[in-house]
Amino acid sequence: MQSLLLKYGLLACLLAAAVMPCQAEQASEELSSDDQLTVERVLGGASDERFARALEPRDFVFPRDHGPHPEFRTEWWYYTGNLVAENSRRFGYQLTFFRTALTPEPPDRDSNWATNQVYMAHLALTDVGRQNFHHFERFSRDTLGLAGAKAEPFRVWLEDWSATGGPGEPFTMKLKAQQDGVAIELLLESLKPVVLQGQNGLSQKSASPGNASYYYSMTRLQTSGVVQVAGESFQVNGTSWLDREWSTSALGEDQVGWDWFSLQLDDQRELMYYQLRFLDGRPDPMSSGVLVGAAGATRRLKPEDIEISVLEHWQSETSGAKYPAKWRIDLREEKLSLEISPLVPDQELQTTIRYWEGAVAVQGKQENRQVSGHGYVEMTGY
Repeated sequence: MQSLLLKYGLLACLLAAAVMPCQAEQASEELSSDDQLTVERVLGGASDERFARALEPRDFVFPRDHGPHPEFRTEWWYYTGNLVAENSRRFGYQLTFFRTALTPEPPDRDSNWATNQVYMAHLALTDVGRQNFHHFERFSRDTLGLAGAKAEPFRVWLEDWSATGGPGEPFTMKLKAQQDGVAIELLLESLKPVVLQGQNGLSQKSASPGNASYYYSMTRLQTSGVVQVAGESFQVNGTSWLDREWSTSALGEDQVGWDWFSLQLDDQRELMYYQLRFLDGRPDPMSSGVLVGAAGATRRLKPEDIEISVLEHWQSETSGAKYPAKWRIDLREEKLSLEISPLVPDQELQTTIRYWEGAVAVQGKQENRQVSGHGYVEMTGY
């Protein structure tokens, strides 16, 4: 869902954003521990039936669907990737943009500041060599050029953080963001066709009709550019992943969060799976995923196709939350067994919604053949 994520954390700053743009520190200081937003509180059913709902499969049209879908309450552009510098220094990065509609229609007010759309963005950098994790959060409104999104030419931005697209195929994107000495400037080029998640792009998240999203991924994006951190600049290369979702509601009342895996294997295959969790910790049968072959062919994964075992845990000294910290994933039909380990234990984002999202390494085997790779894992609701 990356994800599915969070994707909705925006709501914590809505009142403040209706008055003026705000930064994460401002929003977080206003929330007590009892008021801290959780995923299940903001991903429930829509209270305003005028928003569109994801009820049945639709036709995806590009480049139009790279742009915004304002008739839905929420959507996101979610970039993650693993990069290596010329000196073998390794980095993980996340740049994500979230749009939330406060109302189904724009306000009827004669003001240049008036808007019904609010944007949130997250920037994170995992410095594997130094075992450091940096993350930042911003908010602003879709007016006066402060934030927004458009399809042609593709662009989504929040102040000077942006993702922009070039014309033609293969589709290319440029990512640019910087704050407090951390910066990325990256060029992404798609190596595979778009993957429609779920049922032809309709990703059902709970049994209730409409608790779903329209969801597509670009699972292997060749990446090059520059990373800056701690006063140093690094030329980097690697691979990225883009998740795109839009919806009006997703989680049901009995769901608490999810574990989301996006893995890029060195044999040119990709694996995405999100395991939704009930309040009591049990996996939800609505969990889903996809296995993408080296040539781009896809196979949808259902809970009966996959087994996820937690091998270790890590507890945050900041929040006290206890997260899984090592996993084994077994795909029975493929006879594929993968072990996934975080590259840095503490990749917890202390943002409006607290969650863990970070770079991971993959080692395993398929029958007698060794398999390796890298990816990202996202965990919410812990």
